[in-house]
Amino acid sequence: MRGRSRIFVIATPAVVLFLAVIAHFGRASSVAAQSKNTPSTQSCLRGISDGSTRVVDMTYAINDKLPAWPGDDRHFEAKNVATPEKDGYFARSFWMLEHYGTHLDAPAHFPPGKLYLDQIPPAHLFGPAVVIDVGEEVNKDPDYRLQVTRVEKWEMQHGRIATGSIVLLRTGWSSRWPDQACYRNMDASSVMHFPGFSVEAAKFLIERGAVGLGIDTLSIDYGPSKDFEVHRVDLPAGLYNLENLANLDQLPESGAMLIAAPIKLEGGSGGPVRVFALLPMDR
Repeated sequence: MRGRSRIFVIATPAVVLFLAVIAHFGRASSVAAQSKNTPSTQSCLRGISDGSTRVVDMTYAINDKLPAWPGDDRHFEAKNVATPEKDGYFARSFWMLEHYGTHLDAPAHFPPGKLYLDQIPPAHLFGPAVVIDVGEEVNKDPDYRLQVTRVEKWEMQHGRIATGSIVLLRTGWSSRWPDQACYRNMDASSVMHFPGFSVEAAKFLIERGAVGLGIDTLSIDYGPSKDFEVHRVDLPAGLYNLENLANLDQLPESGAMLIAAPIKLEGGSGGPVRVFALLPMDR
């Protein structure tokens, strides 16, 4: 979702919380064990080194050409602060919006949500990925919103959604990336048209114990939304949102473990996030 807060960082590379995976794999494994189709975190981690685990990067590289929320005309800038020719090394400074590219919405983004980006419990950033594919529905209706019956259909096929899951809506909208006009899909009245979650589905997933919602569009709310009704339900409940996800088409509907590693920005309403999925090579 959109945001007006800014980040200014001097020559700081993206920080991936891989060590936190190891620190928290015990808890993540107990969560994953609730789903018979999800491998344990221990086996996923071991499989990275022996080649039996596939790592899917679900993050778009950040630059100044990504689709941005309407009205956010200045969204990313980078400039050199040191060059090999002049200084013997290369470094840059960059500036960006908190809600740009592949990013995470913290609960504090929509009060009464309270947790800022740096306050999200680390254990909530790891969990089984529940992937609900609605590409067929979206092809018929670009303003499609996920319904509870569709979630229940997923559970009939894969089992009850486990507490601690991160629920991802695969709409196929990423095929429009990075064409901003196509991705926003704005009509003559400046109303955007793209799919999202419904309030009813969000409430259902909150009851199931999901810790996060994710989607391959600009927002978990569908394009014509005027008041971000889903944000006003899930963020105050303590969930976070992952928006503008990449490569959702590479994930099975169940059986993957997700790692969401946002920048640890003190007091942030959100920020850029590196998202990885771990799954067996045969999935």
